Amino acid sequence: MSRERAKRIALASAEENIEKIKKVVHEGNCYGAQQMYKSFSARYISAERYSEALDILESGACIQLENGQVTCGSELAGMFVDTLVKGKFPYNEDTLGRVGKIYMKFPRIPVPQNLDLADDDDMHKLSEALAAAKTRAEGCSSFLKAAIKWSIESGAHKNGSPEIHDMLADYIYSESPEVDMARVSFHFVRGKNPHKFSSTLVNFMGKCYPGEDDLAVARAVLMYLALGNLRDANILMDDIKKQVQSREVDFPQSELMEFIGYLLRTLQRDALPLFNMLRQRYKPSIDRESIFNELLDEVAEKFYGVRRRNAMPGMFGELFKMMSGE
Repeated sequence: MSRERAKRIALASAEENIEKIKKVVHEGNCYGAQQMYKSFSARYISAERYSEALDILESGACIQLENGQVTCGSELAGMFVDTLVKGKFPYNEDTLGRVGKIYMKFPRIPVPQNLDLADDDDMHKLSEALAAAKTRAEGCSSFLKAAIKWSIESGAHKNGSPEIHDMLADYIYSESPEVDMARVSFHFVRGKNPHKFSSTLVNFMGKCYPGEDDLAVARAVLMYLALGNLRDANILMDDIKKQVQSREVDFPQSELMEFIGYLLRTLQRDALPLFNMLRQRYKPSIDRESIFNELLDEVAEKFYGVRRRNAMPGMFGELFKMMSGE
C-alpha cells in the first residue's frame, strides 16, 4: 500500500476532529484550537480530502469568530477560500452559502458613543474600539476579496459574485473606522442590491461633511453607468429621492446633481452630441473629482461606442483596482 493511500485511510472523519477541537475552544484555549484547526485541515488537504478540510475550516472560522477571536477566525476563513481553490470547487449556491455563513459570523460592534474625549479612560476605550474595528474590517475584507477572486475563476460573473460584493460593501461601510465611499461604491455597483446601496448612501448623506453628499451620489451613478448598467443607476436615484423624504435628509442640490439628472435622461436615447454638450457645460462640477472624467469616458464607450483617446491599456481597470483597495 502506498504511503499516500495509507495516509488517506488513517485520517479520522472530519466530524470527529471537529468535535474534538470544539472541546478545546469551550475550555477557553482558542490559541490551542487554532493550531489544531490548521494542523488537521492541512492533513486532509495533503490527502486530497478537500471536502473534509473545508468542513474543519468552516467550523473553525465560525467558532473562532463567534468567540470574538477575529484574527484567528479571519485566518481560517482565508484558508477556507484557499481550499476552495485547491479543491477546484465550483461557484454555486452551496459554496456561496458557506462563504455567506462565515461572513455572518464576523462581529458587528458599534464604536462607543458619548465619550468624554478629555478623559484618559474614555480616550483609551475609543482607541481600543477603533483598533478592533479596523481589525474586523481588514479581516473580513481580506476573506471576501479572496472569495470574489475565487468566484471569478470558478464560474461566477466576470466581475465576481454579486452577492459577495454586496457582503463586502455592507461590511466595510458599517465596520470601517474611516469610511471610504469610493471602495463601498466599487463593490455595491458589482452587487445586485441597488436598494441596499441607496439606503447606505442616504445614511452616509446624513452624517458626511458638507459637499461630500452629491459627490457620493454622483460617483455611485457614474460607476453603474461605466459598467453599462443604466437600469440600476436609475433605480438608485429614484430610491434615494424616496428615502430622503422619510428620513429627514436633504437631497443635495448642486450643479453636479443637475448634470447627473440630465445624463440619466440623455443615455436613454441616441444623443451623443447632447452627451458631449453636457460634459462641456458641467465641466467645473465634473472636475471636482478626478475619477469622474475617467468614468464618463467609459460611459461614452459603453453607450455610444466612442473609443477612448490617449488611454493606456488597462488604465481603467487599474484605476478601479486602486479604488477597491486591492
